[in-house]
Amino acid sequence: MVPFFVLRRVWPMRDVLMRLIEPPIEALNYELVDVEFAREGRGGVLRIFIDARKDSGLRITVDDCANVSHAVSQVLETQDPIKGHYTLEVSSPGFDRILRTRAHFERFVGERIFAELKLPIDGRRRYVGVLKSIADDIIVIEVDGTAYSLPLERIQKARLRPE
Repeated sequence: MVPFFVLRRVWPMRDVLMRLIEPPIEALNYELVDVEFAREGRGGVLRIFIDARKDSGLRITVDDCANVSHAVSQVLETQDPIKGHYTLEVSSPGFDRILRTRAHFERFVGERIFAELKLPIDGRRRYVGVLKSIADDIIVIEVDGTAYSLPLERIQKARLRPE
């Protein structure tokens, strides 16, 4: 699997694709978590990660993935944003899900996370600890008893890091 941060650099179409497929996913009452595209063999694989909305309390099932796959396929066939052959995969984000938006961080306050910065703050780029809070687009992560304030715009990648 190609990490999210690599895709941002090598696949500028990612943001366009997310804007294209997010409306039909939200119309089905799911959340678009992330999109990955990886070249494999003669084609590629487009992976879409979805989750149930925070307030639903539901978990993603195979039927949910099939419903989203059908809706997204229709949009992709009409708009044709990716040239060439590719396979579409839809799945849940998994136990180590990506944290991409402010809402993702807000949803997982109190959980253990990994965050990597674009540029170091006081010589440090990587943090693994408990997400304590988020306010004014700054997350506070506690690592070994020390709280660090990290601006969201400086975070290159982040994900849940269950023990």
